[in-house]
Amino acid sequence: MLNISAKGKSMPESPIRKLVPFAENAKAKGVKVHHLNIGQPDIETPAVALNAVKNFKDEVIVYSHSAGNISLRRKLTDYYKSVNIDLDPEEIIVGAGASEALLFAFQSIMDPEDEVIIPEPFYANYNGFAKNAGINVTPIFSSIETGFALPPIEEFEKNITDKTKAILVCNPNNPTGYLYSKEELEILRDIVKKHNLFLIADEVYREFTYDGKVHYSAMYLEGIEDNVILIDSVSKRYSACGARIGWMASKNKELMATALKFAQARLSPPSFGQIAAEAAVDTPDEYFVNVKKEYLARRNAVVEGINKIEGAYCPNPSGAFYVVAKLPIDDSDRFCKWLLDDFNYNNETVMLAPATGFYSSPGRGKDEVRISYVLKVDDLNSSVKVLDEALKVYPGRK
Repeated sequence: MLNISAKGKSMPESPIRKLVPFAENAKAKGVKVHHLNIGQPDIETPAVALNAVKNFKDEVIVYSHSAGNISLRRKLTDYYKSVNIDLDPEEIIVGAGASEALLFAFQSIMDPEDEVIIPEPFYANYNGFAKNAGINVTPIFSSIETGFALPPIEEFEKNITDKTKAILVCNPNNPTGYLYSKEELEILRDIVKKHNLFLIADEVYREFTYDGKVHYSAMYLEGIEDNVILIDSVSKRYSACGARIGWMASKNKELMATALKFAQARLSPPSFGQIAAEAAVDTPDEYFVNVKKEYLARRNAVVEGINKIEGAYCPNPSGAFYVVAKLPIDDSDRFCKWLLDDFNYNNETVMLAPATGFYSSPGRGKDEVRISYVLKVDDLNSSVKVLDEALKVYPGRK
């Protein structure tokens, strides 16, 4: 009998994508499904990026440098200068999305059974990357009551062991939209300095901040330059998820030399994605002004709408394009499936992501869902109305 690996069997399903068959069934019945389950923006990809691919003239699509095209890495250093981060091209390794870049980072700094501390709820695929690298996630609970602020320093301290090698934060946060402050990042600086840990900062949503708040990068932290690993991407910034271009950056020369060996083992990142990414850096500032204005309107529509629903609660986040909402339900997995299988309002329903998949601790998130506000305001208003009507008749309402 052929056997599947234990690692393969233990790989977690994506809470974002596992309900796709039920959504397809609903559509087959003629029901309109509002997709609030996945961070796929409907914002247009900048024309400069699309035109760069259209105008590709080379007769052969060749391998790039394993760290990515030098022209792209130089262009990225120009981008970082614009946000007061000083990097050299040799301090950047391009991957097939931030996903691959984060996997390079995990593999470079941790051995099997080592541990990374992550405040939860967190991006669900962090669990999958950790499983792939053979390491363990130690979750630190952050509460919806605080808007998912950084947990107290004591929670980090009591969970650090001799196996702990890193702390990972996503800022602004996916799935909560929480924007960590300078003061919170300085707390993390002190922890990693005291315990000689790496600080992995996933900053792919840096451009999306609201209410006059400004993103504070982990690369600004003084005294831990060799400890910080920056994870970044074109996917969300330029609405180019399918380009599959992200990167890791660090001042730590030994780390980057190690990560490059993993990059060499997979040869090179995608050619056309790199062409699009390099051109995207020249996107006019006006693009981001308009995009942020649109996302702000969308956030307000979702947060205000959900908080008007009896028994529901949604914090008002200051970044990214996600919220985690608390609903009067018994089980978010059951509820999200029920919405697609058994409910429609005026022939419409909504597809949400159960928050259980964004927690590593069993039992958490059962009355929470993640909502991606990546649809137009009118569609979001319709979605909130559908959700309100669904909660009135859901059999497992609490």
